[in-house]
Amino acid sequence: MADSLVIVESPAKAKTIGKYLGSKYIVKASMGHIRDLPKSQIGVEVENEFKPKYITIRGKGNVLKELKDARKKVKHVYLAADPDREGEAIAWHLAHYLELNETDTCRVVFNEITKQAVKEAFKTPRKINMDLVNAQQARRILDRLVGYKISPLLWKKVKKGLSAGRVQSVAVKLIIDRENEIDAFIPEEYWSITAKLQHGGKPFEAKFHSLNGSKKELGNQAEVQEILKGIEGKDFVVANVKEKERLRNPAPPFITSSLQQEAARKIGFRASKTMSVAQQLYEGVELGKEGTVGLITYMRTDSTRISPVAQEEAKTYISEKYGADYVPEQPRVYTKKNSNAQDAHEAIRPTSIMRDPDTMKPFLSRDQIRLYKLIWERFASSQMASAVLDTMTVDLQCGDSTFRATGSKIKFAGFMKVYVEGNDDGTVEEHKLLPPLAQDDVVKAEEIEPKQHFTQPPPRYSEARLVRTLEELGIGRPSTYAPTLETIQKRGYIAMEEKKFFPTELGELVIQLMEEFFPEILDVEFTANMEGDLDHVEEGTEDWVKVLANFYESFEQRLEVAEEEMKEIEIQDEVSDEICEKCGMPLVYKMGRFGKFLACSGFPDCRNTKPIVKDVGVECPKCREGKIIERRSKKGRIFYGCDQYPGCDFVSWDKPTNKTCPSCDSMLVEKRNRSGARLQCVSCDYTEELIEEEEQA
Repeated sequence: MADSLVIVESPAKAKTIGKYLGSKYIVKASMGHIRDLPKSQIGVEVENEFKPKYITIRGKGNVLKELKDARKKVKHVYLAADPDREGEAIAWHLAHYLELNETDTCRVVFNEITKQAVKEAFKTPRKINMDLVNAQQARRILDRLVGYKISPLLWKKVKKGLSAGRVQSVAVKLIIDRENEIDAFIPEEYWSITAKLQHGGKPFEAKFHSLNGSKKELGNQAEVQEILKGIEGKDFVVANVKEKERLRNPAPPFITSSLQQEAARKIGFRASKTMSVAQQLYEGVELGKEGTVGLITYMRTDSTRISPVAQEEAKTYISEKYGADYVPEQPRVYTKKNSNAQDAHEAIRPTSIMRDPDTMKPFLSRDQIRLYKLIWERFASSQMASAVLDTMTVDLQCGDSTFRATGSKIKFAGFMKVYVEGNDDGTVEEHKLLPPLAQDDVVKAEEIEPKQHFTQPPPRYSEARLVRTLEELGIGRPSTYAPTLETIQKRGYIAMEEKKFFPTELGELVIQLMEEFFPEILDVEFTANMEGDLDHVEEGTEDWVKVLANFYESFEQRLEVAEEEMKEIEIQDEVSDEICEKCGMPLVYKMGRFGKFLACSGFPDCRNTKPIVKDVGVECPKCREGKIIERRSKKGRIFYGCDQYPGCDFVSWDKPTNKTCPSCDSMLVEKRNRSGARLQCVSCDYTEELIEEEEQA
């Protein structure tokens, strides 16, 4: 007979924990929050110390009845929601609803859902931490005040359905500011000179570096011609050779933001998908005879700390798998990336390094194994010895000009045997060896190649870049990034094309109004300081009501001014040349979360919409009558199909070209990945390098 009730958030988590605890425990799921502020009103008594008016969430009636009935049958109730502010608040709301005594030691937390961790946690239950609860309440009320006070103004002055928020508005402004930088960017010309050399039968390259011993940038063709004239007919002589050993250290284990960034770079996951799959791995996966096991530690964290037990297990695994040389002399300790980082949890790591990706593959879905492999490799490499690189820098003199060649080779792979961190531009690090060279060696020049370049504007934000920027600025917290990016796209403030964010006209308009009437909300320093204040509430060093009062004093004044002075704005739709085939009205351009589309100007009487078709200039290889056009899937992914659909059902994820395969005469398509682009035959194994002209701004 069970004598204890355990409440967690999700059925998956309940199933896993129930198997560990046995028959003396009933484990139920609250399905997330059970109480929240009402949707129909602001729900905060500002004049009464910001007292929130919580109500039970609609649709939770059956869950609440089930929990209350289970409560009557047991002696003890344990609240085992996630180990963060949100989880603490869920536990507090449950305690209130079930009429538990707040001084009871009813709160149980664990950073990983494994049998040992869960059983240990139940040995030391604690009271609900009201500092954590108040930090969550303060954030929730703060966001409610901003959202429910500014949004009605935007509805009235601009259009219905708009919203504002502390983190989302800053994110949109960052995207707009970047677009403005790109628009204002003036490309500058510069040149490079590459000498293609050979020594001892081995080719290598050196680039122009300096003139008469001083570093020189080449700004125009005249300067290049002067250099070429000075080296014409002269020998390249080795002037200096520097060889040294360089250590390279591994990246720290993942925190939430770095996991989202790396998952975007390496496996193409959106932030929301990364968190969804990570949740599955955390809550538990069925591993055959082993039963249900949580495979990773809690995935909402900004701490890089690793437990001594996990470090010791990693040391044993690495030593046995790769050898003692791959174990660092001292366990690696990683410092916080910023002073606001919360250290309550560990970094994101596998609950046991012994469960390597190959072993787990049969039990996981494709998405699960890809993310698990990323987390496992990152953690394993973070506990490994440094890589050792032999580097070589050679200066070659030719007349008054100095050319420089660099090369490197991996002397000892260390952590690089398992994992190397990605980067935002998708380039892959190459290690090029130089031939043996000594001072005064004369080197043969095969070709001198001058090349014109232009400086490039700053890149648009991808999800990974934007998450990294928000984190560096101290805006938001690990749990906020994914929902924030979803919200600003749903509102139509930004659009995504080719995995890059573009601001929409609506987004620019809303931010202009915010800058004029609520500049503090968009001020990065102000928003980051507010995050710091919430952290202080969590630490128990700041009163949450005082934090809200300090914010609201100036905010209320801003609201009064905006109510009086903000002018009504009518957004005019851009009319296209196309006519609606259903009602005859003109079609207008609209912006959706995946970019522009056409919609009937007769809305809401006519709700006809159609995509904007982009012809790629290729004849359909299947029907030979239609043209290949660019389309979007329901999830926004670009694919290519025949414009005669449904008469012709040709589709391709890869972009078709007009080129044909020299082996079998079939179509070649563009294949792109992080290491570059190539053309590949759709019928055979033929591939060739895709040569693209260098982009100019």
